[in-house]
Amino acid sequence: MTHPPPIFVAGTGRSGTSQLADILGQHPHIHRIPIETRFIVDPGGFRDLADALTLRYDPYVGDDALRRLGELLTERLPGRLDVDRGHTVPGAIGERHYWDAVGRLWHELVAHTFDELVPTPGARHAGWPAGPFERQTRRRAVPRHFRDRGELLRLLRGAVDTMFGGAAADASKPAWCEKTPFNLLCMDFLWELVPEATIVHIKRHPVAVVASHVDQPWAPSTVEGALAWLTPIYDRWLAWKVTAGLGARRYVEVSAEDLAADWPARRKALFESVGVEDYETPSAFRTRELDHRDGQFDPATRAMVERALATAIPGMGYA
Repeated sequence: MTHPPPIFVAGTGRSGTSQLADILGQHPHIHRIPIETRFIVDPGGFRDLADALTLRYDPYVGDDALRRLGELLTERLPGRLDVDRGHTVPGAIGERHYWDAVGRLWHELVAHTFDELVPTPGARHAGWPAGPFERQTRRRAVPRHFRDRGELLRLLRGAVDTMFGGAAADASKPAWCEKTPFNLLCMDFLWELVPEATIVHIKRHPVAVVASHVDQPWAPSTVEGALAWLTPIYDRWLAWKVTAGLGARRYVEVSAEDLAADWPARRKALFESVGVEDYETPSAFRTRELDHRDGQFDPATRAMVERALATAIPGMGYA
């Protein structure tokens, strides 16, 4: 039990995903990628590209997908410093691993390149020639069409192995753990990409999740806004879960409240579920770190939230 498969951590956001991933990464056999990497399941990432170069392929759809992935990998992720973690994505993974994977990927995904003429700004009016600093062409790419989706997935998996596997090897650990909350809604693709992966879904009482979202600068600041944000997430997850056959997959579901109520025993079960022996981690789930949301809403507001989440609360396993 010393070589666990890769791990993805999932949740609604504000449900304990960061703490869970940190704890998993404190195990001597698991390296936690110390930032949300965003390029697998986010818009413009690997999941969108996989559809664009297979079942949705035409040259324009493929070109758009490559451009969005290129912007994500070469501009947005390298240029965005995570304030909480103090890393960019390449810095968190390792610059060499990241750019080796990105550079190789372009050669594997592009069938042909050509220069497209770009009209000068004045051409439509007076036929002025281009000025000395005006761009006259732009580089265009013709993406590959993958008749065999499995071939494309193997190339994308190779990039993941170079990045995440390289980071784990640098940390002298045999396995990696990646956390992005909305892995929750992309499990089919994650298992398509990494079939042997374990996906750990951590949940928290939906009322507490709403309360925590209201306090975040990246989320709606009102209760009504937080409900508008979260209700479709719960609806999508619960509808998919019914038909997903999760009992036959490497899927682990835990609740933050259960982990806090009996941490040593739950920790042992958690580590065993991802394929490693128990380990006493420096960090732990604690009840006092969860209870502070209980009194955040006045009775009328809480009743309104519970009505709005009347399906989600029992669906997530809470009375």
